[in-house]
Parts: sequence; structure tokens; C-alpha cells
Amino acid sequence: MGIKNKISDGIINGLKEAIEFEKGNKNIHAKVKQISISPLPHFHAKEVKNIRNKLNLSQRSFAMLMGVSIKTIEAWEAGRNEPNGTAQRMLSLLQKDNSLPEKYNLLQFGKVG
Repeated sequence: MGIKNKISDGIINGLKEAIEFEKGNKNIHAKVKQISISPLPHFHAKEVKNIRNKLNLSQRSFAMLMGVSIKTIEAWEAGRNEPNGTAQRMLSLLQKDNSLPEKYNLLQFGKVG
């Protein structure tokens, strides 16, 4: 039996066990972890601007960091629109730790002049 067969057999057996466990079969010894995901926070204009200011970024740079247009950042900060989904999660991470962009090389600082 080749390595590919062993791997595929292991995957198939694992899936079968998962199905049996889900059906309520108590003879399956499965490791179960229950997790909960914190709800998405809501950010209002002032909070978005505060996060950007703590990062010392222009609206243009902040838009690039967030992966949105500068118009989106302007709308968030003016209260015409609010971030949602992934942007809410990213803002919550930046609010908790404004060093994340540097830690993960999302921002690179070069010499001027």
C-alpha cells in the first residue's frame, strides 16, 4: 500500500467517524472543541478616525491598508456609511493593537530625502 493510499484511507476513515459522531454514535472517540466567535463590533465615524490617527496615517494610506477606496474611508469618517464585515474585524484588531501593521509588514517606512 502506497503513501497516497494510506493518506486517502485515513481521510476517508476520519470522515466516516465524523459522520457517525454527528449522528450520535457514542462509540466514536472524537476530540470535540466548542468555540465561540465574538460578534462583529460596530464602528462609528469618530472611532474610525481615531484608529486612523493612532496609526498616524493619511486617509489614502489608511484606505490602502484596509483594502478599500479613499472614498470609503471618507464616508466612514463623515458618518455617511459604516464599515461592515471584514472591515469591522480589521478595525477591532487595529483598535486593540495599533502595532499590527508594522508587525506583519503591512506598512514599510522608508527614508525621505
